[in-house]
Amino acid sequence: MSDKKLSQQPEKNPNDPKGNESSFNIRGLLFIGIAFAIIFSAFSLKSSTKGERITWPAFEQLLKDGNIINDEVPLELVRTQDSSEEMLIAYRKGSMEKGQKPEDSSLKVKIEVPVNIDFQKEELIKLLKDNELQYTPKYVSNAFGSLIIAILPIILILLILYFFFRQQMKMAGRGAMSFGKSKAKMLSMDNKKVTFKDVAGVTEAKEEVSELVDFLKDPKKFQRLGGQIPKGVLMIGAPGTGKTLLARAIAGEADVPFFSISGSDFVEMFVGVGASRVRDMFEQGKKHAPCLIFIDEIDAVGRHRGHGLGGGHDEREQTLNALLVEMDGFETQEGVIIIAATNRPDVLDPALLRPGRFDRQVTVGLPDVRGRHAILEVHAKKVKMSEGVDLEVIARGTPGYSGAELANVINEAALMAARQGLKAITLDELEEARDKVRWGRERRSLALSEKEKENTAYHEAGHAILNELLEYTDPLHKVTIIPRGPALGVTMFLPEEDKYTQRKFEMLDHLVVAMGGRVAEEIVFGDVTNGAGGDIKMATDIARKMVCQWGMSDDLGMVEYGNHQEHTFLARDMTASRSYSEGTAQKIDNEVKRFIDTAYNKARELLLSHREELDLIANALLEFETLNANHIKDLMEDGEMGDPPPSPVPPDFDNHKVKSPKKDEDDSLDEGVNPGDLAPVGV
Repeated sequence: MSDKKLSQQPEKNPNDPKGNESSFNIRGLLFIGIAFAIIFSAFSLKSSTKGERITWPAFEQLLKDGNIINDEVPLELVRTQDSSEEMLIAYRKGSMEKGQKPEDSSLKVKIEVPVNIDFQKEELIKLLKDNELQYTPKYVSNAFGSLIIAILPIILILLILYFFFRQQMKMAGRGAMSFGKSKAKMLSMDNKKVTFKDVAGVTEAKEEVSELVDFLKDPKKFQRLGGQIPKGVLMIGAPGTGKTLLARAIAGEADVPFFSISGSDFVEMFVGVGASRVRDMFEQGKKHAPCLIFIDEIDAVGRHRGHGLGGGHDEREQTLNALLVEMDGFETQEGVIIIAATNRPDVLDPALLRPGRFDRQVTVGLPDVRGRHAILEVHAKKVKMSEGVDLEVIARGTPGYSGAELANVINEAALMAARQGLKAITLDELEEARDKVRWGRERRSLALSEKEKENTAYHEAGHAILNELLEYTDPLHKVTIIPRGPALGVTMFLPEEDKYTQRKFEMLDHLVVAMGGRVAEEIVFGDVTNGAGGDIKMATDIARKMVCQWGMSDDLGMVEYGNHQEHTFLARDMTASRSYSEGTAQKIDNEVKRFIDTAYNKARELLLSHREELDLIANALLEFETLNANHIKDLMEDGEMGDPPPSPVPPDFDNHKVKSPKKDEDDSLDEGVNPGDLAPVGV
């Protein structure tokens, strides 16, 4: 990679819609300075004749004392147009300082005597005649200065308001005619630069997008055999898998301009703005070619055409049409590579996904165990970890976690360690942070009655016993009756490895385990609660997928019933018709109910035959609140725990701290956590 940085901006273009204009407005400051200068000059013009103002009796006393100077300085009687008051201007002798001569003219002091010529004319003439003095009438017109002083402050205020709001008007769209300008921003990677070294867990996706960087650095390497770089790359993946981070890494590695924009930035309240912004975005790209343009959440503007609800003009479709034409129309944009990201590829228009537009689709999936370990190592460099912490344990214990969730695990662990006053993060904080991210924080402050605690203990004990008795279940991790998240109690499982498929026998055993809590309540109390609502919903979802999608029903066979999609598309789903008859729908319902009823009966049979173990585990949960897998096995095999956990410490809510019981050292995560929607089960 060359040493040239992405922060190097091109020369300023007067047509640049981004307006590479300095925020320091020199012209505004210059105008304001000139206005102040004019005001000061007007004041000085009006006050140019001012001197020491004295009263008429004081003037008479000066005349009697002979202190009025009359040589070559005649008296003036000044009258202005805007005033009826006359002012007699004269000069008196000043005080002589050391080193000055009496004849020094600098000893003159200008004085002003207000007179009213209408009443004092005769008195004035007599006084001056007695002292052998006479005055010269003088009329002064200062209308211009008065006008400036009256109007200029208003103009000055208007100028200040204009230049104050000028920047805000620019940010609001740089004028009424700038709505169609693209909002794409050229990234500067000087600070917090992200490279491919900061992206882990998506090796294949990183290799595919790295070809773009290699092509931009050495185009001849690919053009030698006649190959062409893809015009567009669409990154698809679940939320939090690192699509935007991968795009930032491309920006950090590439030695070309990199523009970033969101799909929602094309949509405005005015018709035609989106299409105009698309065209302007490609115009910017053409000026800076070769360049990369990243569109985040492209599904906001690239949704399937023709599925809008209602009539009228569809601004979004017009924007999409402009995007399609700009990517591969009559005038193709050479050197402009589009990178887009979305987690809803099912709603994108097929014309957008064809070769020639988005030639390549890069799937950014959930990381495997090696990927999770690499992601944890990347984020662990930013915090202080205790010596001997094995991130491999956490990696095996977090299958199904996305990169964002793993980053959150490290961050939550750091916050927990800081609250407890620790100097470094230990494995205990990492394990608690993992559980908190997936299942929520422990709610020890929730006030549960003894009856509700007992009901929760038997409910979770039912899940735990069935999980240990059945053959095709995931290993048990721990059972707790401490409320966590929305659940009053949780039974957590740990798969031995990452699972990408589920067998029919495993599904059936999961149904039996899900029924364990409801069955235990019925056996012990002779009544049931609404605490099994989540278990019933999960079991129904599994059973319906077994029948309708996975062909695991002997009666209905290997036929898919219904258009099953991970996400719903409202307009498309409302117009879609059901692909099976009413009779088949009834069979589906019957088959789903048969799966669940069979699992319920099996769970009841097993728990009745292990009623003593059910009581032992429930009583242990009431005493210790949390049991791990070893404790459950000891109770089922020996009737007592060889290494019981410490008694729970009551929470100290006065100090806003919760003292959790110390975890058992044998409670390790050597296998992993249950992925997906099959864990945990609880109230």
